[in-house]
Amino acid sequence: MSKQYTHTKTELKEIRRELRANLTPAEAFLWKHLKARQLKGKRFTKQHSIKNYVVDFYCASQRLIIELDGEAHNNPTAQDYDQKRTAFLESLNYKVIRFENKMVFENLASVLNEITSNFKSDPTPKNTTNSPL
Repeated sequence: MSKQYTHTKTELKEIRRELRANLTPAEAFLWKHLKARQLKGKRFTKQHSIKNYVVDFYCASQRLIIELDGEAHNNPTAQDYDQKRTAFLESLNYKVIRFENKMVFENLASVLNEITSNFKSDPTPKNTTNSPL
């Protein structure tokens, strides 16, 4: 019986490795702020595969995908592909947010704020009991 994997498909391993080694300037810049749980303690991976797609950044705990779009995305064919890809990923209950590359450089604070605004509420209740010191 063959099991179809959703994440990190073996046949995409070399593509993921190549993409990680050759991040775009915007991806590299944003990655500096996402790696090592720097953003609200959330773990992100870069160039992560889900089904047959490799996404720019992925946060498993939030089921959140971040995509950065450069000039190559500014034509009808690429926009149609991006729209279909996003719809497919959202049909699997992932949240996809997109930013233009220039936004990462020109307004990083806004980008990071938008990412964190898409984090789900922490399901663990905070300890509100009074404890003696």
